[in-house]
Amino acid sequence: MTDKPIFKGVATALITPMNEKGVDYDAFGKVIDWQCEQGINALVIAGTTGEGSTLDDAEHKAVVKFAVERIAGRCVVIAATGSNDTRYAVQLTKYCCDVGADAMLCVTPYYNKTTQGGLVKMYETIANASTKPIILYNVPSRTGINIEPETYEKLSYHPMIQGIKEANSNISKIVHTAQLIGNRMDIYSGNDDQIVPILSMGGLGVISVLSNPAPKQTMEICEKFFAGDVKGAAELQCRYLPLINALFCETNPIPVKAAMSAMGFCENYLRLPLVPMEDAHREKLFALMKEQGLI
Repeated sequence: MTDKPIFKGVATALITPMNEKGVDYDAFGKVIDWQCEQGINALVIAGTTGEGSTLDDAEHKAVVKFAVERIAGRCVVIAATGSNDTRYAVQLTKYCCDVGADAMLCVTPYYNKTTQGGLVKMYETIANASTKPIILYNVPSRTGINIEPETYEKLSYHPMIQGIKEANSNISKIVHTAQLIGNRMDIYSGNDDQIVPILSMGGLGVISVLSNPAPKQTMEICEKFFAGDVKGAAELQCRYLPLINALFCETNPIPVKAAMSAMGFCENYLRLPLVPMEDAHREKLFALMKEQGLI
């Protein structure tokens, strides 16, 4: 663990409520307030789950600014500022630093990909422009590129690069990364089905989709583990696995938007190319949510 971790516990990769007119700020404010009232440790704004890739520049900046002001210090604010255009990532990072975000989440470049050497250069360029700490986001299933353990090691010496959201699903590589980075960076699970395994390797928590509809339940997994009840944490990980799987049975955030709509937080509206959940999948998701007392 670093001397000053960005957060410990659960960061919700928050949805961005939308409708045909644009971002639904009334709904966005309500879901932010509810997450804070539930005691969430951090909120990630305009990331994958927040449909950041279909927010235009003005919307992306407005969403982050609104969230910072609405949260008002109640939890840590992490702005998603990654891009496959490094110049834009730098611009967005500078803006989010200026409006008061506490940290940045920067995904690997998608489609144009790059080499491991290119990753080092890109992340150093963004980090050099940032006044707030950076969390690297590794999700090769979406981007087509994996951050290798040796690349993490090189980046771990940059003072502004302080965390990893690891969603590569490869526990062996995560163990190797933990060996190489020591206490220079903190690891957070990027997969809800691997919270306890990553905590067991010294991870500090999770950046979670599950915690959109189930913040207290997700936090309980981490809290039990940190309190030394590893068996209890593992039991909860297994208890919520069917719900986690249902939240990822179609491309995220399609299922979680349906879930949050069913709970009354927002319209079930997504921007193309995403479309609402298929009926059979939705019925299964809602049945699991009822089992857990969410609806």
